[in-house]
Amino acid sequence: MKPLMVSSSNMEKSDIPLGGPPSQGSGYDEFVRQAMKLAFCFLGLQASYLTWGYMQELIMTTEFTPTARVPSGLFPSAAFCVFSNRFLAVIVAMICVKFRRDSFFEKNSAPAYAYTPCALSNTFSSWSQYKALRYVSFPVQTVFKSSKVIPVMIMGRLLQGTEYPFSQYMEAAFITTGVAIFSLASKSGDSEKTTNMTGLLLLLTYVSCDSFTSQYQNRLYNRYGKVNIDQYQMMLGVNISAIAITISGLILSGEIPIVYEFLW
Repeated sequence: MKPLMVSSSNMEKSDIPLGGPPSQGSGYDEFVRQAMKLAFCFLGLQASYLTWGYMQELIMTTEFTPTARVPSGLFPSAAFCVFSNRFLAVIVAMICVKFRRDSFFEKNSAPAYAYTPCALSNTFSSWSQYKALRYVSFPVQTVFKSSKVIPVMIMGRLLQGTEYPFSQYMEAAFITTGVAIFSLASKSGDSEKTTNMTGLLLLLTYVSCDSFTSQYQNRLYNRYGKVNIDQYQMMLGVNISAIAITISGLILSGEIPIVYEFLW
């Protein structure tokens, strides 16, 4: 048996303690792991948005079988599309929150009403997005969304007091100008101007509300801390409030029996 205390000259390489410094490969392994995680999130996000966009345009622009109340055959309710989206999102969020936190609401430090403002803006944003597909194509809508830079900066200034340098405002202005030119370059007649103006107003509502949603969510994270509210709890809280808003809208607008007759 070797003695517990030995001089450094007598210590063999095999005698180096197991708790020694990490090998140089550990940093590389962590980099590879994070890179693979980033690639997975990127591909998942792109696949989700492409599928979502295709289905949005398919539902809102396809002429289905006409009914007595919907002779055009177009899907009659953008609000119902929003409700369907939020209903599924609540189910996914509840599963994730239960798995991560082992509780749906007990470990959520933010009160339920805190999610209402961004849920309201998120609902109007989605409603405008669905409705705008009646007047513009989804590629134009997607390109228009890239002009969200200025509204995001304005909302960040109003809600969180964030200051941006003048150069960033200029860059945002150039991006917005390019998007506006791309969106309106295809107009070719007086009858098309009204349609484009309606679509433009809906897209402005969509971008403005979407900008408010993201900045208000950041405000909640800063107020309550991301340790106390994770992305799944945010998803659950916002979508529960959004379901209540969309159901109220469907009842007040009287669209529930129209959608029921159209689907069945």
